[in-house]
Amino acid sequence: MKSKPKHILVVEDEEHLAVGIKFNLEAEGFKVTTAGNGLSALKIIEDESEPVDLIVLDLMLPGMSGYEVCEQVRDNGRHMPILMLSARTLSEDRTRGFDVGASQYLVKPFELVELISRIKNLLSQFSNGQSKPPVEKLTKLVQYEFGEAKINFQTYEITVKDKPVRLTQLQIKVLKYFIEHEGVVIPRAKLLEDVWEMPGHMNTRAPDQILRQLRKTFEPSPSKPLHFLTIRDAGYRFVRNPEEKDKE
Repeated sequence: MKSKPKHILVVEDEEHLAVGIKFNLEAEGFKVTTAGNGLSALKIIEDESEPVDLIVLDLMLPGMSGYEVCEQVRDNGRHMPILMLSARTLSEDRTRGFDVGASQYLVKPFELVELISRIKNLLSQFSNGQSKPPVEKLTKLVQYEFGEAKINFQTYEITVKDKPVRLTQLQIKVLKYFIEHEGVVIPRAKLLEDVWEMPGHMNTRAPDQILRQLRKTFEPSPSKPLHFLTIRDAGYRFVRNPEEKDKE
């Protein structure tokens, strides 16, 4: 039985660009829908009769920016990959995109072959709108517990002290990465390259911001972290059981 083609939503207000992307993606066998603004895109995403598998999202949109669209998609509990497009090249723009939940960030102008390659790569990492763990050690992990937190990596249900909490896709991605490297000191450059897909030498506070958010969510005392540690002049370290660390 032939599988149903993946449904891609292209949110782009430049009609000639949207038409070009749609034509080339359809040639690759994808089902493609286009939207010229954020509100139209959100209506399409909420339509359960035609689930969207991936969003190609321009940053500069009329009325509602790509940042706002991306943030609202994540706040609504949608976990499909989002490939953000922008002519902006500043690291702050890229960081903000990741902070609101973008999966990848592609700078305009771009080659269509790279766009298609990234889309295929993202779709291979996602299944039924939910991200597959990026690391082999996590591919079979469903439940994970540490401290007073319980995490289900299939449903993204997360509780702390039995109370539900919500994380952005980026926060979940970083959390998974820390768990996969439990006990290992992770250099800042490696974290940027592996999680943000940014050059390790880039000057950005993105890792510190995410770490602060994770501490606020999971640590009993965020100012005195037990699990998400900053190792001076070395990087970061995730400790599942602080008691065992103290015995070392």
